[in-house]
Amino acid sequence: MRCLVVLPTYNESENLRTIVESIQTYAPGAHVLVVDDDSPDGTGALADELSREHPEKVFVLHRPRKEGLGRAYVAGFEFALAHRYGLVVQMDADFSHDPKYLPAFFEAARPGVLVLGSR
Repeated sequence: MRCLVVLPTYNESENLRTIVESIQTYAPGAHVLVVDDDSPDGTGALADELSREHPEKVFVLHRPRKEGLGRAYVAGFEFALAHRYGLVVQMDADFSHDPKYLPAFFEAARPGVLVLGSR
C-alpha cells in the first residue's frame, strides 16, 4: 500500500532535513509531502532542495501564507487523495511525533482502519 507522510511546516528549517531523513530511515517505502506555509526562515527552499535530492520520495506543496495546521493537513490529504495514496500519516516536523513509531503504525494499518498514536 502506498503511504504518504504529510508534514506541515512553518519555520522548521532547523528540523526539516533531520525529520525527513528519520522518516526515510524508519519508513523507507513512504513518500513525504512537506506542506510549507511560506516560512520566512527558508524552510520552503530547504524542502525544495530535499525534493531535488529525492525526487521520487519527497514532494513539496508551497502555500502563499500561513493558514494554520488544520488547513495544511487538509491540503496534504487532498494531495494524497489526488495521487491515490492508500495510507496517509500526519506528523509534525518538530519531532513531537517520533518517526521510530512508524513501523508499528504500518503494521496495524489495514484498509478501513484508523490508527491513532498519542505522545
